[in-house]
Amino acid sequence: MPLVVEDVMRLLCSIAEERKMQAAVKHSGKGALVTGAVAFLGGLVGGPPGLAVGGAVGGLLGAWMTSGQFQPIPQILMQLPPSEQQKLFNEVTAIVRHLEWTDVVQLTMLVMGSEALKQQLVAMLVNYVTKELRAEVQYGD
Repeated sequence: MPLVVEDVMRLLCSIAEERKMQAAVKHSGKGALVTGAVAFLGGLVGGPPGLAVGGAVGGLLGAWMTSGQFQPIPQILMQLPPSEQQKLFNEVTAIVRHLEWTDVVQLTMLVMGSEALKQQLVAMLVNYVTKELRAEVQYGD
């Protein structure tokens, strides 16, 4: 049975939900900029001790600004533009092409029942998120 993009997105969402996958775009440049700016200001105001205090405060502020920005991967997948969803569709189709199914429910059951298939799809999804979206993947709550 031919697959449609929406069905593949739902399948990937099911797998990502089961693994509680989240992703965050890395903002390390922003954190480094804040750290450097606060350290510079501390150095201007307080000399060498101000530089040390500014660096410490700036580092904490930069870390705080860039933390906690994880989004559930299913949410990210459903917000992807059609061209990106098509890329994922093509990759999933290559992985599941050898399976025989009659509808998307049966395909989902086949995939969810096979740890090897789930692992392949998770690896493909992690690769896509880290390379194409330049995001960090996290599992669990």
